Amino acid sequence: MSYRTLSEQEAVEYARSIPNLFPQDAQLVSREIGDGNLNFVFRIQDEGPSGKSIIFKQALPYVRVIGDSWPLTLDRARIESEALLLENELYPGSVPEVYHHDNELALIVMEDLSKYQIMRKGLVERKRYPNFAKQIGTFLARTLFLTSDLALSPVEKKRKAASFTNPELCNITENFVFTYPFHDDPSNAYNPLLSNMVQQIWNDNELKLEIARLKEGFMTRGQALLHGDLHTGSIMVTEEDTKIIDPEFAYYGPMGFDIGALIANLLLNYSAHEGHTLEPQERESYQAYLLDTVVQVWNVFEAEFRNLWEEKAQEAYAKIPGYVDAYLQDVLQDTVGYAGCKMMRRVIGLAHVSDLESISDPALRAKGETLALTIGQELILKRSSITSINKVIVLVASSTAQQ
Repeated sequence: MSYRTLSEQEAVEYARSIPNLFPQDAQLVSREIGDGNLNFVFRIQDEGPSGKSIIFKQALPYVRVIGDSWPLTLDRARIESEALLLENELYPGSVPEVYHHDNELALIVMEDLSKYQIMRKGLVERKRYPNFAKQIGTFLARTLFLTSDLALSPVEKKRKAASFTNPELCNITENFVFTYPFHDDPSNAYNPLLSNMVQQIWNDNELKLEIARLKEGFMTRGQALLHGDLHTGSIMVTEEDTKIIDPEFAYYGPMGFDIGALIANLLLNYSAHEGHTLEPQERESYQAYLLDTVVQVWNVFEAEFRNLWEEKAQEAYAKIPGYVDAYLQDVLQDTVGYAGCKMMRRVIGLAHVSDLESISDPALRAKGETLALTIGQELILKRSSITSINKVIVLVASSTAQQ
């Protein structure tokens, strides 16, 4: 079947053709629910006794939010489906189950997570997730360690890296995370109340030198298979469980990029509560929860990573005293730097976060955005001095106190 975009009715007929997906007498209805920038997403549900529902995700040959003036590879659907299958193998239950994928139609058929909530929305509402740090920290450790040269033979690792070559989506990251926000580029969009601060950032060559180094690492250090876009809008949660979705940016890159992206989004939410939560004690309590989550995520990641190193490392130098410590120190400093870049780009560049954008008062929003930019700069400039995750928390607290 050659590529074409499916209508809602065509999606229903396609679903009927997949063996054992629905009962033969299923009363199927389809609704397009996508609210992202790139793809069509359908929920198909049996209105009959089974009540079963699934998700169809179809990639478009262009950026949906812009149109066919910005073409985009359909191969990202293959990469996403293969990443989901591999992630589920490495940490079962951490991602939606894939029932079917069709490379010709750039289509993935997967588990419906309607009972889960997008984490970003929950954090804006000041919800707390007691199992999140353990689950996401374990996901990060297992998916990163077990796809790296530490656990795989050099031949197998390089074959995986070739399969997950993702140049077009990496180019989006290289431009919109590391380049455009730090120059006067027409794609940028920021609160006018930040104009003076943004101009200072654009003129700060010390800062831009460090960002250049981080960008080089993103482009050249193929340590492990990354999710590639691990923000709180790509995580679905309940109070008990965590599911990671949308790994279409997956590629082989530096481990700290995934961890940094997650921490950046927790700290963006931390900053946003300067505008969302005006009662001081309530705000400080929730911000303390977010910082504690940052610490727990790293600590769980590090503990699981060390266990995997001890049990599964194949690299000849893995038993050299001090190597695991040095390796994790490098990952931590990468994490800190990438978190800073991610925070700043979400304030200055294209594609903001609803944590901040949902603050209707521009002055209140600017307060949160200023804090996010301040923390982001500090993370980038001081990353080489960060020797523990607790130093990140001290840095954030110091930046907050200066507000």
